[in-house]
Amino acid sequence: MSVTAWMAVAVFAAVYVLIATEWVHRVAAALGGAVLMLLIGATDAEHAFFSEDSGIDWNVIFLLLGMMLIVAVLKRTGVFEFIAVWAARQARGRPYRLMVLLVAATGFLSAWLDNVTTVLLIAPVTILVCRRLGLPAVPFLIAEVMACNIGGAATLIGDPPNIMIGSRADLSFNDFLVHMTPIVVVLMIIVVLMCRVMFRKAFHYDPERAASLMELDPRAEIKDKRLLLISGVVIVAVMACFVLHTWLHMEPSVVAMSGGLLLLALSRLSPGDVVKDVEWETLAFFAGLFVMVGGMVQTGIIGDLGKLAAEATGGNLEATSMALVFGSVVPSAIIDNIPFVASVSPIVSEIVASAGGTGEAEMLWWSFALGADLAGNATIIASSANVVVIGIAEREGHHISFWQFSKYGLIVTAVTVSVAAAYVWLRYFALA
Repeated sequence: MSVTAWMAVAVFAAVYVLIATEWVHRVAAALGGAVLMLLIGATDAEHAFFSEDSGIDWNVIFLLLGMMLIVAVLKRTGVFEFIAVWAARQARGRPYRLMVLLVAATGFLSAWLDNVTTVLLIAPVTILVCRRLGLPAVPFLIAEVMACNIGGAATLIGDPPNIMIGSRADLSFNDFLVHMTPIVVVLMIIVVLMCRVMFRKAFHYDPERAASLMELDPRAEIKDKRLLLISGVVIVAVMACFVLHTWLHMEPSVVAMSGGLLLLALSRLSPGDVVKDVEWETLAFFAGLFVMVGGMVQTGIIGDLGKLAAEATGGNLEATSMALVFGSVVPSAIIDNIPFVASVSPIVSEIVASAGGTGEAEMLWWSFALGADLAGNATIIASSANVVVIGIAEREGHHISFWQFSKYGLIVTAVTVSVAAAYVWLRYFALA
């Protein structure tokens, strides 16, 4: 590697240590790292701000901004309080039942909506219902974001890496349903059972709080029915456009921003008050992270790692498949899985093509998708949904540290990736 490449690795490692140890706020660390990447020449302004492959992913930034605007308006209707009371009543105030309900809802929604959209909608509800029941919100938020990353793997539109893989490999929505959904259902059940053990100390049942919640009428929580109706129409339109975006030839970011600005205009609310609820720190963190990862891409580090992994298997499909499942975990845990998939998917495409592009070789795409998606649970910066939840929690006074998340995330990742690897081996090799 060149001197610049080594310097880029040093900068990235230093920033990662700062984020992990929390010696410096994660936003300051990420932005500082981005500046250093520019100063050492690992990337430049043209690539950092305008490159689709190695720059800030403005589609992700504006998708987040648009959905944050929608959520900021929606929270003023009282609908989150409505859902919180309804969920608590359905669970009868029992903490584990509540977690199962919220985790299942998150997993289902994330299969049909973008992961970030799902957590933007679910996280505020979770914090409210935990506050009502006197429960710690952090275990519930961690469980939900893990469910979100797993559930998003089920469909083509559930997770950005899946969209990128589907486009590169020419895989359809139905292809994902057939190959990915069965194992995702199994993994969701496993995670729900794991949560019972991992977060057992959080399941403190308070009969008095539960009884008081059972007496509440969820409908009384709605504050603005007119705004709720308008918000509902806009959200349904936005979700429909998300599902149909490939046919509409409209980027999800354009859909989200259009929906957010339209709802803001129709709400008659003060724009200044609404934008205060946008997670600007989260957006800044993403921008810095994208520039840093772009420096790693520009210097060829990520691509070289992928090629080394491919060469190590010697063309054996079974070995390559396992290498893609397990080998995607570490890099996807260290950097966001979106730029990782963008960097490595061309390598997977070459391997599949060299194997004749057969149906058996195409199985490698499912191995790659599972490894990249499931590794999103390992650390707080491994997926976009994680970063967003951390930001929402912090704004509401619930700090989630790097290690607090990772001590659960690494366990869940190890178990789910191992089960996914077993699924791949059984389905495509042992039983083929």
